[in-house]
Amino acid sequence: MTWVRNLRVRPDLLYVASGWSTLVTDVRGRIAGADPQGFFARNTRVLSRERITVDGREPVPFATANVGGHAQLSYAELGDGEALPSRAAYLTVERFVGPGLRSRFTVVSYAARPLRFRLRLAVEADFADTSEAEAGHRLQLGEVLGRWDPATAELLLTYRHEGLDRAVAVRLRADAPVAYADGGFTVELAVPPGGRAGAELLVEPVFDGTRLPAPPATFAEPDDPAARARARLDAELARLSSSNFDVTAAWRCAVRDLAVLPLGEPAGPAAPIAGLPIYQEIFGRDTMTASWQALLAGPTMLADSLRLNARHLGRRLDDWRDEEPGKPLHEARQGPVSLLGLNPYDAYYGDWSTAPDFLVFLGQYLAWTGDLDTVRELLPTASRALEWIDRYGDPDGDGFLDYHCRSPGGLKNQGWKDSDTAIVDERGEVVPNPIASSELQGYWYAALRHAAVVFTVTGHPARGAALLARARGLRRRFHRAYWLPDRRCYAMALGPDHRPVRSTNSNDGHLLATGIVPTRVAEKVADRLLAPDMFSGWGVRTLSADHPAYNPFSYHRGSVWPVEAGTIGLGLARYGCWPHLHRLAEGMVGAAALFAEHRLPEVLSGLPRDAAHPHPGVYPNSCSPQAWSASAVVALVQALLGLRPAAPLRAVLVDPHLPAWLPDLRLEGVRVGGATVDLTVRRRRGGRTSVRVRGDRLAVVRRPPRQAITLAGREV
Repeated sequence: MTWVRNLRVRPDLLYVASGWSTLVTDVRGRIAGADPQGFFARNTRVLSRERITVDGREPVPFATANVGGHAQLSYAELGDGEALPSRAAYLTVERFVGPGLRSRFTVVSYAARPLRFRLRLAVEADFADTSEAEAGHRLQLGEVLGRWDPATAELLLTYRHEGLDRAVAVRLRADAPVAYADGGFTVELAVPPGGRAGAELLVEPVFDGTRLPAPPATFAEPDDPAARARARLDAELARLSSSNFDVTAAWRCAVRDLAVLPLGEPAGPAAPIAGLPIYQEIFGRDTMTASWQALLAGPTMLADSLRLNARHLGRRLDDWRDEEPGKPLHEARQGPVSLLGLNPYDAYYGDWSTAPDFLVFLGQYLAWTGDLDTVRELLPTASRALEWIDRYGDPDGDGFLDYHCRSPGGLKNQGWKDSDTAIVDERGEVVPNPIASSELQGYWYAALRHAAVVFTVTGHPARGAALLARARGLRRRFHRAYWLPDRRCYAMALGPDHRPVRSTNSNDGHLLATGIVPTRVAEKVADRLLAPDMFSGWGVRTLSADHPAYNPFSYHRGSVWPVEAGTIGLGLARYGCWPHLHRLAEGMVGAAALFAEHRLPEVLSGLPRDAAHPHPGVYPNSCSPQAWSASAVVALVQALLGLRPAAPLRAVLVDPHLPAWLPDLRLEGVRVGGATVDLTVRRRRGGRTSVRVRGDRLAVVRRPPRQAITLAGREV
C-alpha cells in the first residue's frame, strides 16, 4: 500500500493571523521580498521585505513553527555549536501578530566568554493589496517615502497615492544605541557569558491617522477583541475522542482552526474569517455557513456571525456594489484596491444565497440554543431579508430565485458556485445570466420553513403559517421544473430561457440537506451523487467527470469541496441514506489524513482515488486553514449521529449509525440550550449502537429523521 502523509497546501509558506492582520513568511520564518510574503494589516502589505544579518551574514533558521494562531518562533545558529572552547550562540526570532507586528530578536550565548554581534535589520513596505500580492500583479502603485526621526528612533514609511492615507511606523528598540542608514537599523549587541541580548522590531500601521499598535511579546493570548474571541472559543468548543485516530485528529485540528480564525469585529467578535491567507475579511455567506456547520461544537460563532451580518444589510440601490435595500453583504475588504474603487469589494453585495442562509441559520440557532432574546434581536433583520427576497430575489416573477450581476466589477455567478465558469450547460458552454441555480431554490425552501418557526415562536403565528404554505408550493414547483428523470438528478439551474441546465453536479447534495427533495426520489439522488463520475473516492465532485467542461483542478467544475461534504452528509442523514453517508465520511476522513495536522484544505482536486493518484492534490490557490473546511468535519460527525437539536423542548433527537471503521465516539461539552452534556456512542454487533449521556438534564430521544422513515426498510 502507498502511504501519503503530511501533504501541505502552499508548502513554501507559513502564515499566522489575528483579526485583520496576517503575517506570511517562507517556511524558515523569513520575509524575503517575494509575493505573497509580508505583514498585512487590513488587507494592505505594510512590510514587504525584512532582511536580517548578524555580522554581515544572513542567519538561516534551522527550526521554525507557528505558536498558537498569532505567533511564530524560529531558531538560527550563529556559529559552530560543537567546537570547543565554545563560542556557541543562537538567534531566536519571535513574531507576535496583532493590529501591528512585534518581532523579538534575541541572541542566546552558551559561550564561556563575552560575545559581540552586529544585528542589522533592513525593511521595506510597498502597500500592496492582499489580492495584488496573491496574484503577483499590481493594480495600484504609489511612491513610498521614508522619514527617519532620530529623536524617537522611528522610521515612518508613507504611501503617496491619491485617495489613500496609509503609512507604517517602524521602530527598533534595544538597550544599546540604534542607528539607521540606507534603509536598515543597526545595533551592537554585547552578550555576556551564558547570557542573552536582543532587540524588538515594532511595525505599526498608521491608517487614516490611526496607529495600530504592535501586540505584547507573549505567546499567551493578548487582550484585544480577536484574542478574547479566540480564548472564548478555545474554552467552548466541544472535544471528541475515538479509537479511530484519524477522526480524533481531524476533529482536534478542525476545532483548533475554528478557534483561531475569529475576525474580532465589534458586532460579532467570534465570527470567523473565511480562510488564510486570502480571505481575511467580512464574508457573509462563508462566515455563517462555517458557524452553522460547527454548531455541534458550540453556538457562539453562529450567534456572532448572525449579528455581524445583521449590521451589514444593503441600504440603497447601487449597481457598482450589486446592492439593494435589505440585501445582506457578501464581502467587505479594506485593502487599497477596494478603497480606491478598482473593484467593488469595500462593500459588495453580489450574492443571492446569503439572505435565505441568514433565515435558515437563525432557525438553526434557535433549535440549538432556545435563545429567544437573540432571535428577537435579529427578527428585524429576518424581516428585511424576506422583504429583499420578495422584492428583488425573483425579478422575472416565475416563482424561483434567479440571480444576475449589475456591477461591471462584480461576480457573474451569485449562487453557491460563484466562479465565472461554474455554471455550464451539457455542451460545456457557460450559461448566461439570469440563472436560477438549483441550490438557491433549496435554500429558499429551507429559509421559508425556518422563518416560519422563528416568527411563530416570537408571537407571529399567522405569518409563520403563511410562510409554511409558501414553502409547500415552492417544493411542488421545484420538483416539476428541475427533476430530470432520465438522469436521476436535478438540473443544475434554469437558464435565461427557463429551460433546465442538464449538467450533473453536486448541488443535489444541498437539496437533500434542505429537505426539498421528495422522499420517493431521495435514494436516486443519493445514488447519483455517489456514482463513479461524481464521487472521487475522497468526496463529491462539483461537476461530473463525464462532463465536457470537467477539470479536476478548477474551482467549481470537478473539484471536491470539504464544505460540500459537510452539507451533503447532513442531507444524506436526513433521508436515512447511511451507506452513502459512510462512504462520503470515510473519503473525507481519509483525505484529512493525507494532510499535515489532518487539516482539510479549501478545495481538493477531483482526481480519482486510485493507485495512479496516491493523493488528489488541491485547487492551486487553496486556502488552509479554511473555516468551512474545518466546520465540515463537525457537520459530518453530527450527520453520523443523526443528531437534531430541540433546545426549546430541552431535548435532542439522535439516530446514530456508525460505520465499521468508526466503532466509537465520545463528545465532551456538547451544548444544547442551557444544558451541557457528554455523549458516548458505541457500535455494537450487527451495526446497532448504544448511546450514553452524562451531564446536565437533557432528554435524548432515539428517533430517525422524519424523512428517513420511508427509506428505513429499503436496501440502499
